[in-house]
Amino acid sequence: MTASSLPALNVAELQLLLRQREVSAPEVLSALHERIAEIDPAMGAYLSVDLEGALKLAEVADVNLPLGGVPVAIKDNINVAGQPCTCGSRILRDYRSTYDATVIRRLKDAGAIPFGKTNLDEFAMGSSTENSSVRTTANPWDLSRVAGGSSGGSAAAVAADEAFAALGSDTGGSVRQPASLTGIVGLKPTYGRVSRFGVTAFASSLDQVGPMTKNVRDAALLLNVLAGSDAQDSTSLKEAVPDYAALLGRDIRGLRLGVVKEHAGQGIDSEVKNVVAVAIDHLASLGAEIVEVSLPHTDYTVAVYYVLATAEASANLARFDGVRYGHRAERPQSLLDHYQRTRAEGFGPEVKRRIILGTYVLSSGYYDAYYARALKIRELIRRDFARAFEQVDAVVSPTSPVPAWKMGGRQADPLQMYLADIFTIPANLTGICGISLPCGFGHSAGGERLPVGLHLLGKALDEARLLQIAYAYEQSTQWHQQRSSHSVGGVGEAASFPSLT
Repeated sequence: MTASSLPALNVAELQLLLRQREVSAPEVLSALHERIAEIDPAMGAYLSVDLEGALKLAEVADVNLPLGGVPVAIKDNINVAGQPCTCGSRILRDYRSTYDATVIRRLKDAGAIPFGKTNLDEFAMGSSTENSSVRTTANPWDLSRVAGGSSGGSAAAVAADEAFAALGSDTGGSVRQPASLTGIVGLKPTYGRVSRFGVTAFASSLDQVGPMTKNVRDAALLLNVLAGSDAQDSTSLKEAVPDYAALLGRDIRGLRLGVVKEHAGQGIDSEVKNVVAVAIDHLASLGAEIVEVSLPHTDYTVAVYYVLATAEASANLARFDGVRYGHRAERPQSLLDHYQRTRAEGFGPEVKRRIILGTYVLSSGYYDAYYARALKIRELIRRDFARAFEQVDAVVSPTSPVPAWKMGGRQADPLQMYLADIFTIPANLTGICGISLPCGFGHSAGGERLPVGLHLLGKALDEARLLQIAYAYEQSTQWHQQRSSHSVGGVGEAASFPSLT
């Protein structure tokens, strides 16, 4: 195998070469760095790369550890000591982390090498990575289209072979939706299964870190390392962590999979609907029983999410005031002027929109009408899923109602942008686990193939079952082997995009 082809490997394949001493960890990093230098000017997946720091870790990497010598890209809202943590925002443009998030410490303890910080919608608020203050990340399947969001940089890096695997964060679908749009695997664990310590908070009751990988086995390998209780995160669950990778390969015959009655009218693109229907038929051919289930409060999920998420965001982002760290307005005339100009200059339009909305729904006179009512409906949604899981082992749907759209195609209509997450948001509101994996392609008007994701939702702490179903589907199809023209060996046209700074 040539050095230039190394980035095309998945995690399990790379581990085998490292353990057989056919390649060294520093050689892998060098090949990956060359790949990024070649393709990322067009892709825009990375905001920064720490080759020097990564090489120091590579020199002492123990390849016999669970992820020994494997470079992993990190979404730039997760703290890595000594590296930038900008959250894609001007207000943190010059900030460098002073400590490792728990997920980073666990990666390092497992021998992995955090390598580079990936682009995202500012403070993870968006569905297309167009809200980054730096640039828009392109989709490797069509550079004129978005890679999804908010973890679009991580998704594009994996899909374009600029990363063997990546971490993203998922508050309303931000791991699973970009995974769908770029043709990779994205896993959102149960709330509390993975520590949030050191992850910049957007909405604390919804946020969860998850792996983004080239196949299901790699997602299981990373979850083995990431999952577990953490004394530094009071919301982390004190539950035993199974060996997810070892449990793969089990038969799904007899499992019951739920198709949601209310999803029929959710504005699904016709090709997406057809592709997912074929995928469901395939699961049935593997022995799964397909059952219709009802989630009566489906129509309220997006509205409830954008009340609760913005309320929590308005509280969490109050800390970014230019006093202790981050951007600070020059020559303020007063303390009030300092706060006003610092935040006006530092935050982008979408972040401002959500702070204003969140402050409004928490304000006196509106709290009961919006925030308190949203909490009650959230409980009704949770009960819907609890009843559904009494009947089925998992719920199946599209991940995104549409394939990747053109850059700028939804920026003028925030509601249409928010509706891109209609199938993924419920997992965050209810705290359950979800996974997206490739299941086929739709087509643009110009004929380009655009990936479609199959979405599986499981009950809390049932990641092993979810991975079992996903792996059975993946291994009996060939969709995960399909590569874009901008992957290693592909032929793609380079593109450049204007800076948004």
